[in-house]
Amino acid sequence: MDDRPSQPTTSDGYVEAASQLLVLVSAHPPPFIYVHDPSTPRVATSTINSMLHNLKKEPGLNVAFAHINSITCFTPRLLYDTVLNALAGWSPTWERGCANWSGPLEGTGQRFNESFDGFTHGLRAINDAVGQGKVAAEPRLVLVFENAERLKETMPDILAPLARLAELSRIVITTIFVSEVRWEHIRPSLGAAPDPYYVDIPHPEKHMHNGLDPYTYHPIFRSLYVHFAATVHGVCAVFTTDLDDLAYIAAATWPAFIRPVIDEYRRIDILQIPEGNTIEKEVEDSLALPPEDARIRLTRLFTPSITAALEALYPRHTNAAAWATANVPPADLLLVPPHQVPPLVSRPSEDYDTERVMRQLPRMAKFILVASYLASTNPSSTDMRMFGRGPDERAKRRRKGGSPRKTSAKASAIPQRLLGPMPFPLDRMIAILGVLLEENDTDTRRPAPEYSVPGEHTEVEISRTATYAQVMELASMHLLHRTSPAERLEMSPMYKSGIGYDAALLLAKDVGIKLNDLAWDPV
Repeated sequence: MDDRPSQPTTSDGYVEAASQLLVLVSAHPPPFIYVHDPSTPRVATSTINSMLHNLKKEPGLNVAFAHINSITCFTPRLLYDTVLNALAGWSPTWERGCANWSGPLEGTGQRFNESFDGFTHGLRAINDAVGQGKVAAEPRLVLVFENAERLKETMPDILAPLARLAELSRIVITTIFVSEVRWEHIRPSLGAAPDPYYVDIPHPEKHMHNGLDPYTYHPIFRSLYVHFAATVHGVCAVFTTDLDDLAYIAAATWPAFIRPVIDEYRRIDILQIPEGNTIEKEVEDSLALPPEDARIRLTRLFTPSITAALEALYPRHTNAAAWATANVPPADLLLVPPHQVPPLVSRPSEDYDTERVMRQLPRMAKFILVASYLASTNPSSTDMRMFGRGPDERAKRRRKGGSPRKTSAKASAIPQRLLGPMPFPLDRMIAILGVLLEENDTDTRRPAPEYSVPGEHTEVEISRTATYAQVMELASMHLLHRTSPAERLEMSPMYKSGIGYDAALLLAKDVGIKLNDLAWDPV
């Protein structure tokens, strides 16, 4: 499969919005513009940036713009430096000491990123620098904020000043917010921000998805691909209309959809070659659209596969290449009678790539997941008996002689693996991790003569920042679940395992751990 990213075609809504903004910025730009794109704000931002790039080349205009991603610029200083560097055309380099643009303040020790007032002074300095030598063309600055709704979460106090940036800086500057939510949801309270100039981009209609990926199909199959894209949109539109998601699902399912057609052409070409003729005929020379009944049959056969692809690819349980590889249809599918066609989905979506993802985890992550599984299934009172390594720590106490004691009948305990994972403190899991590393990982380490005391090297390994960072990474992947509030700092954070016995057994085998010997209630 081609790894080239899909390029969705620009719909009429984006073209109209770009034309509208082009006229505004060229003539008399408003100080504050709000672009609402409920489906794909990334495409809207890309369209606006392309329009501004072309506008900079116009001889009669003097335009400078900056694109700011509100997700990456999560502090005021990051935002100020990103804007000023982009407007000034400055790129921090190692030779320059990775310094940001300072303009007239260079060598004074002062910075434009220390406050919003300093930021406005930096904008005026850039405005003066852009206007030098171009007296006839008044400089116009444009700031494009992608994912502007994030500003309300990270820097709510800066929303109103950014909306009034032209008023506060006293220069010709336009602030453009691009967001998937409406302005009413992020508007500052008490009327602190002015009303913007609204640009609403409508939801893409069904016919706008016909050219999701023009690199996927042979030109002769364009009409068939249009029908296929309409089918993908019809199945997925209830859950998502994002062009990126639809293109991703289409790229994963199109190879299987078109393979029966290619197989049929190849079979016909082989039959048409005379006996004894060694000239091979290219399949592309005889490609043609399949008949209507074949197209309808393909649609009926692969609609369940598209639904399964949506369930697996939309939450990113797997990737498009792995899906296409795992769901290759049988050869000569169009020759198989309808009642004998096998299921075209190889396995349930929740099982996709589980084994591959687990095996691709770093070695330390595998140890952490096995330790978390043991901490979630073993009672804490059994840790010394299961993991203790003293001379008598794992020895069971002998029962005294005599007749067995009579005990009252008790209800049988339900195995913990049937009750689900128990929460555990992080310190307990780290202690279990140290035991697992000491017993199963010492042979794979590089020689470290500086660690002479037994267990000292393991103590250093489990105390590294990378180990705790790996725990946070596994929690973000939902392989570990944090149960304690993030703001609680006085106690060790609580987690519980997010993997089952089968996954834990797979990871344990990869790193050489005998899981059943360490589980209090083995399967």
